[in-house]
Amino acid sequence: MHPTGAALLAARVDEWTALPPMRVARVGTGAGGRDPVELPNVVRLVLGEAADPAPAGPLVLESPVVLETNVDDLDPRLWPGVLEALFAAGASDAWLTPILMKKGRPAHTLSALCAPDDVAAVQAAVFATTSSIGLRIVPVGKVALERVHSSVEVLDGAVGVKIAVHGGRVVNVSVEYADVAALAGRLGLPVKEALRAATAAAEAAHPVGRPAR
Repeated sequence: MHPTGAALLAARVDEWTALPPMRVARVGTGAGGRDPVELPNVVRLVLGEAADPAPAGPLVLESPVVLETNVDDLDPRLWPGVLEALFAAGASDAWLTPILMKKGRPAHTLSALCAPDDVAAVQAAVFATTSSIGLRIVPVGKVALERVHSSVEVLDGAVGVKIAVHGGRVVNVSVEYADVAALAGRLGLPVKEALRAATAAAEAAHPVGRPAR
């Protein structure tokens, strides 16, 4: 970095973020006389006025990471326990993708999404519960809608409801399957009937397109 630019940053900047919403007035760029190999000896200054914030949209989550590994020699009965261990270690999502490896061997790609702070624990869980000897670590971008949790009374029982909100309005409604299955078991009903009733009650209580409550 340009030495003058480094001095300006040290003296004036409290935190480092992306360029905020702004109306740019002028942009200046300066280069120093040295030409170091490690970094460009250049500083750029952007002057402008703060712009009105953009309309509310999906929440942008910074710097999540996907851990991946291909496994072709694990007893398939172990996979449910592997996924449970990854969630317990801090993964926000984990999944399997069937693949074919060299020589046509069937295998799975194990993927786990997590925050950077949870990488060490999640990768330890992968190595402890699978036969993997290496992982790919891929930084990714992620957006997430606002989520509201509620419940509805249906068939003389309570079922949890997850409501996705965008721009202050409901865009998706889903019921907690575990609650539905437990209710069906208690009443001696097929799960599909309890699911149908719970979904109808949830959508009636939280209509898609209406403002979130």
